[in-house]
Amino acid sequence: YKELWRHVLKSAFYFKQILKLEQGSRVLLSADKNIEFIYSYLGAHLAGMVCVPVDPEINDLRLERILSSALPDYCFGNLRNFKETLPFPNLEVIEAHDPIEFPFPSLEAIADLLYTTGTTGMPKGVALSFRNLSAAANNINSFIKNTSEDIELLALPISHSFGLGRLRCVLSVGGTLVLLGSFASMKKFYGEMERCKVTGFGMVPASWAYLKKMSGRKIADFAKQLQYVEIGSAFMSVEEKKCLMDLLPATRICMHYGLTEASRSTFIEFHKDRAYLESVGRPSPGVEIKVFSDQGKEVPEGEEGELCVKGDHVCHSYWNTTEAIFRNDFNGIYFKTGDWGYIRNGYVYLKSRKKEIARKNQERALRLNLTYTLFLIFSVVLTVAACVFYLSLQNEVLRTSQQVSDLKSELSTITNENVAMEERINSAVDLSEVYQRAVGEFGMTAITEGQIHYYSNENQDYVKQYRQIPADD
Repeated sequence: YKELWRHVLKSAFYFKQILKLEQGSRVLLSADKNIEFIYSYLGAHLAGMVCVPVDPEINDLRLERILSSALPDYCFGNLRNFKETLPFPNLEVIEAHDPIEFPFPSLEAIADLLYTTGTTGMPKGVALSFRNLSAAANNINSFIKNTSEDIELLALPISHSFGLGRLRCVLSVGGTLVLLGSFASMKKFYGEMERCKVTGFGMVPASWAYLKKMSGRKIADFAKQLQYVEIGSAFMSVEEKKCLMDLLPATRICMHYGLTEASRSTFIEFHKDRAYLESVGRPSPGVEIKVFSDQGKEVPEGEEGELCVKGDHVCHSYWNTTEAIFRNDFNGIYFKTGDWGYIRNGYVYLKSRKKEIARKNQERALRLNLTYTLFLIFSVVLTVAACVFYLSLQNEVLRTSQQVSDLKSELSTITNENVAMEERINSAVDLSEVYQRAVGEFGMTAITEGQIHYYSNENQDYVKQYRQIPADD
């Protein structure tokens, strides 16, 4: 640690006196798993700089967005496809000619600028103060019970909150840190475990799945040696938790829940909390968690809502964002995690991301809308068909009515013509003149009673003439 402190002082001298960086200047550090990164990271903090750790394999688009947001004065380390970086300073050739006192930075000063993944848009710059880093380390060490006797194997990426947090936790209690590139090589992993007598390490559930797949039950060979394992915030089935518990029956297996803005907000210890393995544990030491509704009202225990966190570990601010916008992510003094869940018997249960809930609700609404839309379409089609049928019948009725009207008009015309014709006929024949001429000119006489012969026929309405009618004598 004496050597570490000497190199940290040199690194701080380099940033402050050689590069002439002012307090609050940003330096982007490629988070390589090497001791030079640690010197530069701690030295930049001591000099009052803001560190922006990034993955050495960061893609071009993400790097471009981070550079345009953070506007670092210098970039150090090796970055893929980005040549405008400086190597980490060679501290062996740096000599501080004059002893320089570096006062520790204010607790409220910004220490780190970590960027979220930005899966739904631009990555968000989370500004973490020295108070945030200190509170998180104290909370973690209080739960995991790290001491100066610990020897931790660090195979996690140190460009993210989890890996950086493990680095600070071990160094803050005077423990020993063993740097390993990754979990990729089982030979190196177990080799370092044995060579350095490792007592603890951190991993994420995906790392455990890889270890189990590549080495089976070999981790059990170190069951008596391992004092603790910290597992990161990601889903891990109860079956996998119990499997690890069986392999490490005496090890404190601790799993946390948190996010970049509020690191390690809850903890669960698998063996001690066996009955609550479906939960993400209880609030970490120094942390309060409440559940709020969408309307910002605190809900009773057992009811679901958004998990909201309070504690000195909650981030200081968002970079390049107004205080008003930052405070929109709070319910009063409780930070909105964006996660949906509930609290029961003091244990926190996580359901899903709030955005995921909203997305599922939208999908459900879309499914309901689809059914309703199909129903509406069917109803509209049926209504239109009924209307067309009705209009067709109405048109037929109107057409028939018009035909009847036309026939009535034609009948009236014919009737009137017949009446007129009858009147013309009647007016054209003078019956008295006919009678006079018949009697006077033709000698016709009127019929007498004796000249009329009557016949009866009950079966027919006419009479057939079979012989000559007898003439009058």
